[in-house]
Amino acid sequence: MIRFAVRLSLAGGREAAIRLAVIATAVALGVGMLLATLAGMNAVNAQNQRYAWLNTAVAPAAADPSVDPLWWLIREDYYHGDSIGRVEVAATGPDAPVPPGIPRLPGPGEYYVSPALGELLRTTPAAQLGDRFPGHEVGTIGRVALPSPDSLLIVIGRTPTDLEHLGARKATQIMTTSPSSCARGCYVGINHDGMALVLSIVAVALLFPVLIFIGTATRLAATRREQRFAAMRLIGATPRQISVISAVESVLAAAVGTAVGFGLFLALRPGLAAIPFTGERFFAADLSLAIGDVLAVALGIPLGAVVASWLALRRVQISPLGVARRVTPKPPRAWRLIPLVAGLVELTYFIGRRPPTTNGQLTAYLSGFLLILTGLLLAGPWLTMLGARLLAGRASRPATLIAGRRLADNPRAAFRSVSGLIVALFVTSVATGIITTYVANRGEPRTDSVAATSLSTWFEPEEGPAPTADQIPAGLATIPGVRSVTLVRANPVDTPPPLEVNGTDNPAYRWWWPGIITCAELDRLAVFGTCPAGARVAAVADDLIGERARDLTNDRYVWADAHMDPAQVERQPIRSVVVNTADRAAFEQARTMLINAFPTVRFPSSTAEWEADSARLMVQFQQLANVVMLASLPIAGCSLAVSVAGGLTDRKRPFSMLRLSGVQLRTLRRVVALETVVPLLAVAAVATGMGFLAAHLFLRAQLGYTLLAPDGSFYLMVAGGLAASLGIVASTLPLLRRITGPETARNE
Repeated sequence: MIRFAVRLSLAGGREAAIRLAVIATAVALGVGMLLATLAGMNAVNAQNQRYAWLNTAVAPAAADPSVDPLWWLIREDYYHGDSIGRVEVAATGPDAPVPPGIPRLPGPGEYYVSPALGELLRTTPAAQLGDRFPGHEVGTIGRVALPSPDSLLIVIGRTPTDLEHLGARKATQIMTTSPSSCARGCYVGINHDGMALVLSIVAVALLFPVLIFIGTATRLAATRREQRFAAMRLIGATPRQISVISAVESVLAAAVGTAVGFGLFLALRPGLAAIPFTGERFFAADLSLAIGDVLAVALGIPLGAVVASWLALRRVQISPLGVARRVTPKPPRAWRLIPLVAGLVELTYFIGRRPPTTNGQLTAYLSGFLLILTGLLLAGPWLTMLGARLLAGRASRPATLIAGRRLADNPRAAFRSVSGLIVALFVTSVATGIITTYVANRGEPRTDSVAATSLSTWFEPEEGPAPTADQIPAGLATIPGVRSVTLVRANPVDTPPPLEVNGTDNPAYRWWWPGIITCAELDRLAVFGTCPAGARVAAVADDLIGERARDLTNDRYVWADAHMDPAQVERQPIRSVVVNTADRAAFEQARTMLINAFPTVRFPSSTAEWEADSARLMVQFQQLANVVMLASLPIAGCSLAVSVAGGLTDRKRPFSMLRLSGVQLRTLRRVVALETVVPLLAVAAVATGMGFLAAHLFLRAQLGYTLLAPDGSFYLMVAGGLAASLGIVASTLPLLRRITGPETARNE
């Protein structure tokens, strides 16, 4: 029977060959996307593991008591907004542990650099970067210690006395525990659980349209196949034999598609490695597959194809005569709206009632999103039926009436072909709405804003005595491109008063700041805000930015009155040094000078750099959402095209009869187009609208923000994707002329 099934599948004519090719293509896309997602999760794990050694400061004591301790200090530096990991070490004996990637510990005056930082040092003026690092380069950090090809890392050798003075810690072993498994303050690394959640959502959003594509391809020419199988039943074939024939056909296509999918993944792996899912590129080897991954995909996909074929032909298995009998399916009921309404109610309930814990928030919001998505999928046929009845009720042309009646007759089948769009558009709309609003409220300031052009060095009271004015480098003001050097003094009111209302738009939240500055100096600077009327000293943030980074469009930012006499300001200790610059070269040169002048305090940075990491990660999530949409819409278009082609094949005799009775070909094409366009556009509108509504409810509940409309690029991508889908569908319409000739109308 298997040999017969193989022969029937491969020698079944052009129709069978096309069906096999379409199913194999659909399976190849699904396998390629699934492998990319699994490899992406493995790559996150591999990258996170190579962050482990950077957390050596919290490593447990070594079991071997003879190990010499290692002085260890890690700090974060920046260059042009990119983070630099600066590790400073000093051995207390010959048996001190050595970090991975270097052959030995650097001595005082020596350092090892990552390849990316080494190239940067060679191409950047020393005054802007190289002068920050004492000594000279003695080697390159190996790949085993680099989270990414773009990692900027440096391991600097110092004396034990130097590092003790800088506040370093002693370690007796290098940390090897991945940050995702470390429970002792491993702050350097990736939030593995968060990335796994994001990639899982992306995988589902990409795979769902592909699964719809596979299901649609399996149903290609379903009527003819069911009739053929029913005829086999009538001449004595058993249900088991029919299942074997169907399964063999599906397994053949799935096996070919699986092999092509593995090849597709391997071909695209270098390109996938260049996508900074975690903020940094992967090494291509990181995108690897475990044996379990390979076996699960290689065996699971063909098995799934067998199950899909069995479900598609379950009517033949019940009765061989049942295929010839067509019954109008029962119309969907309004109860399908219950999960959708429940999800909206849940998100609405948490507005003003945000759960206090992270796990509670994940449970509350993710369950709400899943309820809405499930509700959309369940309510889709019911909404399609309503739209079809409305279309038929307002029809003024035969094509509109026929299309409306056919959609209303079987809305489940009409919705099934476009349901893949639901997940893609809903996920993309939610992500776009949330990210657009978050970045607008909390994102990275503009590159020309004062939050990006000024940097500050803070002197916290707990870090020791503040410097005097004559200890501030005099050369700062002489750097070409430096506009101003400002000393912010410490506010003598060193304890914030209790706040009755904690809101960023409430003046009570801004009436105390840790720094003070005279209003005369603030007016001279001009770009850092103004004093309230009548004030002579203002209470300001350490960096003269503070909350203004949230809204740098307000040029009339007013600080609070410090209620002090200007003569008292000079007597207060220095709280920070703020340098405003006109270009990046001056910015980096000033940073280098401040680092060398004050090596024991936190390295100078700008507000824009602090905000850049979260904003960059959010933008990358937006890019992933765009990938979901741009990949899903053409796949959904292919599903539609296959569905249309299969429907034309199944209905070629009725259409031929209509043509013989005088119906013009363009009318039939209009019928087919309406049957496709109406569900497609309706689903796109509903999914996008519900995505934005869900995003708004989440933003109100979690962050207190109001949804901001995305920019025009989002709508252009949606429109372009829909246009591409419709173009794919339009390519099937010429088939109508070829299959509806007079010869097709004869009785078979």
